[in-house]
Amino acid sequence: MVHPPPAAPFVQRVIRLQLEAPPKPAVGQACNGCGVCCAWAPCPLGMLVSGKRQGACLALQWQADAGLYRCGMVAAPRQVLHWLPEPAAKLLSRLARRWISAASGCDADLAVSAT
Repeated sequence: MVHPPPAAPFVQRVIRLQLEAPPKPAVGQACNGCGVCCAWAPCPLGMLVSGKRQGACLALQWQADAGLYRCGMVAAPRQVLHWLPEPAAKLLSRLARRWISAASGCDADLAVSAT
């Protein structure tokens, strides 16, 4: 279960993630691909891709060989947007990395508990 930070109104929601996914890192620590943030709610880019503001982002992809989650808009944009031409996919991947602030650290201030 994931809980918002204490300052926000208490909302409890069950999100489903792979058992093999790494545990959520502390806020500010390096992203480890746990998937909690994207399973909780899409980022602004994910809102455009998913067409929704709540719930799991449609671009969230489980990478079994690596044992972690990745943003499909970064890792494989054409798997998310099938109509996207290959040259545009490479550019979009680079832009998505910047838009989602990849490698800047965990910003998901959520309390997580396993059930």
